[in-house]
Amino acid sequence: MKRTVYIFYITILICPIPLIGQYEFSGYVDKEHWSGDIYLSLIEDYRQLSGVYPKQIIQKTVSDSTGYFRFFGDNLPTQNHMYRIHIENCLQDEKTQVHFNGFCPYSKEVLFIANNTDTLSLPFSFDKEMFCKVVSDNEKSNAFIKVDSIIDEMRFAFATYRSEANHKINTKKWFSTLQNYVKNNDEPLTELYTYAFLSDKANNLHSYYIEDLKKNPYYDGLLERLQKQYPNSTYTNQYDAELASDKFLINHKETSTKNSWQWFLIIGLILSIFINIFQFLKRRKAENTPNFLNKNLTLQEQKVLDLILQDKTNKEIASDMFVSISTVKTHINNLYKKLEVSSRDEVKLLQTNK
Repeated sequence: MKRTVYIFYITILICPIPLIGQYEFSGYVDKEHWSGDIYLSLIEDYRQLSGVYPKQIIQKTVSDSTGYFRFFGDNLPTQNHMYRIHIENCLQDEKTQVHFNGFCPYSKEVLFIANNTDTLSLPFSFDKEMFCKVVSDNEKSNAFIKVDSIIDEMRFAFATYRSEANHKINTKKWFSTLQNYVKNNDEPLTELYTYAFLSDKANNLHSYYIEDLKKNPYYDGLLERLQKQYPNSTYTNQYDAELASDKFLINHKETSTKNSWQWFLIIGLILSIFINIFQFLKRRKAENTPNFLNKNLTLQEQKVLDLILQDKTNKEIASDMFVSISTVKTHINNLYKKLEVSSRDEVKLLQTNK
């Protein structure tokens, strides 16, 4: 018997069994407010970072009585990829309609970088705030959360002073701040995450991005870093195609402007006339419309407005909406800008005069 045991141990020492890489992503959800399924998604299109996209989902689970959940296995890519964990409170028959274009008002998500061997946890932060902290043995995993905090600071800086001069100064400053931070992070996927925000056509920073692209070598450098670290990946191919497309549009516009500036001037004048007429009619219509209906408030801003009118404090609003106080401040600043007010009393006065 002893001889058999010795032979077994010697065999293990001489021929070790290879270890298979395995990931584990775990965390907690607030069971009092979130009771739905929890999803793990693999993101390969960086234009679909935030939202609910069934084609991205690779696993689904539920939490236990304490709110604890866990994803694990060995089926993920060995290289770093972008991932999302989200929970939603949508009914099954509502999902198709509510999740149109990936948007879901009843969901909470967290984005992170990981690979097939990572162990990652999502503990509660203050006041049982979930998905606000990433703890991982992969130092790149929480980079998105750090970038988001810088973006929140940027939004606050823009909202503090709304002059054109402030906008130009802050745009240049924050573009440089974000690009330098993610470049020093030494992870092209973090750079891609920031690029997706700065170059978003729906973002009012897009015009500055186009100007920056003309003279800043950063974007070509990012392509080189992606090609080196993630050759032939969907991330690299998508970025390469977008960069080439934006450069083509820039060159095409500049060439067309040089060769036919007279036509653009004529067309511009005609468009200006139509725009002025449209703006005049729109302004006339706005004068006869209750103030609150002209402001195009987002769903989150409308929620903040309703809670302000209920005399809720910033902390109470953050608790009711399950967001951080800094996020509430950002919504309030945007709300003040759209309503053209500077205090809660003025907001309430608008409601009284509506």
